[in-house]
Amino acid sequence: MKHEHDLIVIGGGSGGLACAQRAAEYGARALVIESGKLGGTCVNVGCVPKKIMWNAAHVAHALHDAPDYGFDVTVTRHDWATLRRKREAYIARLNDIYAANLDRRGVTLVRGEARLMAAGDAHVGEVRVGESRFRAPQIVIATGGEPVVPQLPGAELGIDSDGFFALEQQPAGVAIVGSGYIAVELAGMFSAMGSHTTVIARGAQLLSHFEPMLGESLAGVMRDEGMELVTGAHVTGVRRSGSGLLELTTRERGALGPFEAVIWALGRRPRVAGLGLEAAGVRTDAEGHVLTDEWQATNVAGVYAIGDVTGRAPLTPVAIAAGRRLADRLFGGQPERKLDYSQVPTVIFSHPPIGTVGLTEAQARAQHGAQVKVYTSSFVPMYHALTTRKPRCVMKLVVAGPEERVLGVHLIGAGADEILQGFAVAVKMGARKRDLDDTIAIHPTSAEELVTMR
Repeated sequence: MKHEHDLIVIGGGSGGLACAQRAAEYGARALVIESGKLGGTCVNVGCVPKKIMWNAAHVAHALHDAPDYGFDVTVTRHDWATLRRKREAYIARLNDIYAANLDRRGVTLVRGEARLMAAGDAHVGEVRVGESRFRAPQIVIATGGEPVVPQLPGAELGIDSDGFFALEQQPAGVAIVGSGYIAVELAGMFSAMGSHTTVIARGAQLLSHFEPMLGESLAGVMRDEGMELVTGAHVTGVRRSGSGLLELTTRERGALGPFEAVIWALGRRPRVAGLGLEAAGVRTDAEGHVLTDEWQATNVAGVYAIGDVTGRAPLTPVAIAAGRRLADRLFGGQPERKLDYSQVPTVIFSHPPIGTVGLTEAQARAQHGAQVKVYTSSFVPMYHALTTRKPRCVMKLVVAGPEERVLGVHLIGAGADEILQGFAVAVKMGARKRDLDDTIAIHPTSAEELVTMR
């Protein structure tokens, strides 16, 4: 059977749903093809369940700090199974809401694996799902990504970051292999909730793709919180000991462990297997990311790609923004509408959280040389004035030129996740250091440090 539509979106994650629904609002006959749960990575094994687990860890920290504020608190245990059950029930409700939203907007949902057909008609693309074929002049690839599992002996004994959300019991001891944002987020959650946590990194520092101050500061807090950081270690395999626990073998450090669980947090790759990209003539890079221009267009006419599958700023709000702007351009009569990938704010939900937007100091100096000036602040947030724990808040402003235009804002500390959003607006609008100086501080807050630096 062949079905005619104006738009076919392959992938029912955040970006794909946003694109299809915006197109439908303009009157387009839109179709979404998805084989898994609606909402994609973000809703099911990413942002949403992660933030719930982050909140649980935040509560654990608050319970630990409560005696310092005079509370007599006794916590006998934490029920991981109850937390998991309530989290999954919440996600199931979100899945239903996404389906209802598609139905309300008149977007057709097809369940199954999609495959692009070889280009024939230059104006109409075709997608196959099982024995059914669907045709549309505009096709959007929004299949997202998936965790990377290394090809090592015994790697199957570990679990990937998606598998973290399937854990039915909390491990007493866990090894997290990786040094990026997923690794440090999982480490903070496990540690706060009582698991002995070891992070194993190949490089010398955490979060190497971010402003170095952030990774250095976080490493200090993690060690203070009792986590073990093993750097400069290449994992060569996993084995199960006679006791049933897991051991990691490394090139530089020998055997590490034992652990109840090993989690691979080595990044993500585009989910493109079985899509038929090669047969359809769609170009990809060496890692499989779909190549697009600034308009989200691939090299094949009428075929576009958005979100993590492109490898460009793999963040849920970026995928949503790209999808909506693409629909605005294709169906909303806004021919110049496109996403600006510069100055994208990012939050890492570590403990404490990290917020960053704009250029790092090194990037700014590479572009602007001696015109760059840096302002920093380091302090213990007022909340921790009374607590035994003393995680510091560290902030950096990167500015350049005679007007001291703000090029980057980087901060780690309690509240950094919420603070950053407003300052990201300022950076996007071209704020100068003087504009921050002229803004009245809100006292007493951590955020006021960003408008009082000298």
